[in-house]
Amino acid sequence: MQINPVPKPPVATPALIVASAVTMALALILAALALTVTGTYWLLLTVAAISVVLIVVWSRRLHGLRRWQSETDAQWKRLDGLKEASGTTTEITVLTVDAPQPTGAWVTIRWNRFNYIQPAWIEALPEPIWPGSVLLIRPDPAQVQPGAPWPETYRISGDHILAWAPLA
Repeated sequence: MQINPVPKPPVATPALIVASAVTMALALILAALALTVTGTYWLLLTVAAISVVLIVVWSRRLHGLRRWQSETDAQWKRLDGLKEASGTTTEITVLTVDAPQPTGAWVTIRWNRFNYIQPAWIEALPEPIWPGSVLLIRPDPAQVQPGAPWPETYRISGDHILAWAPLA
């Protein structure tokens, strides 16, 4: 099963924050007790072990966030470079993937420049398309023309998709 790379990974969850705060409070209390009362050595060692586990969890989450951010920045740089190098391009955001099929998928898109939402058919691509993806496409002049009404359903050919990046 593939993991959706579009949403930003969570760093702080309520449970992790509460566990960290409780562990910090216990560590401070037990450190004070260890100086005055004998026999709290094992409790102090237990709290220290829990603290190490929490530090590992926090560091893994922060590392995952930094990795996601650097990958996202690289995708946006690629998208911007292709936008400048290609002729007529536009960005669309995939709002929902309604019906994936072997040959493509029915999706709902928003034309970012016009803030227009419409259904679309996207041909199957080597990578899956996720809700929240921003696609850089070459618009099909046969479907979208200045002064003409929007098509009821826009068809996106696989070779018209130049790049994608997570919604910023």
